[in-house]
Amino acid sequence: MRVLLILAGKELRDSLRNRWIIATIAVLATLALALAFLGSAPVGLVKASTLSVTVASLASLTVYLVPLIALLLAYDALVGEAERGTLLLLLAYPVNRWQVVLGKFLGHCAILALAILIGYGVVLMALTFTDSGQSSAQDWRAFTTMMASSLLLGAVFLAIGYLPSALVRERATAAGIAIGLWLIFVVLYDLALLGVLIADEGQVLGQSFIAALLAMNPTDAYRIFNLSGDGGAAEVSGMAGLATSAGLGSALLISILVAWVIIPLSATVFVFQKKEI
Repeated sequence: MRVLLILAGKELRDSLRNRWIIATIAVLATLALALAFLGSAPVGLVKASTLSVTVASLASLTVYLVPLIALLLAYDALVGEAERGTLLLLLAYPVNRWQVVLGKFLGHCAILALAILIGYGVVLMALTFTDSGQSSAQDWRAFTTMMASSLLLGAVFLAIGYLPSALVRERATAAGIAIGLWLIFVVLYDLALLGVLIADEGQVLGQSFIAALLAMNPTDAYRIFNLSGDGGAAEVSGMAGLATSAGLGSALLISILVAWVIIPLSATVFVFQKKEI
């Protein structure tokens, strides 16, 4: 455990010196604030609290921005070290390769946690001062749950991004794969599913099968988890009761996201153990 913490601390310090990381944190905080204050226009129409609208808006922002940040952190985690020649030096110390992978993963998770805490924490502080008591305890709990699940979503894409970083030998290749993965999971998957549903016209595919297809995508699992409960965010998003009617409970959705962390990360450790440096 001590080795993992040392490696994680090194990764955290290296990332904090990266101006791109600082810039992405600033972008996340700016967009979150903009959505919090500009996205509350529908409050009077749906009779939802400002915090509920904010949760719905930030969950949508998270689906696009957090996976991108995670993949940008992960794509050169291993191949970048190998290109710079520092990976051989690191492996010369008494550390195992699985410890290198997990140590980097923990360090990058800490960076994501910092980005989410700053970006969404600023919004939480602002809403604390501007909220007139209309937000319920359930709304505040939904906000903190959204923050925690956003970190889990980021961990998913860190794990996914590590695998090509262990497989390829050039940073440019890993960067291209990372962008391709972001497009597939965040944009193209839902477009393809929408096309299938339009072509099917409700003739063959049942609700359970469609729900299973949605749950297979980590971004959709995150979106359903945060936007289809019983709170105000579900009413704002128009997805109230979707998870229950489709048989997708909160525990199942979280389990799916955890599986998306464990499986790619395990595959990365396996590949990295066999790879010649």
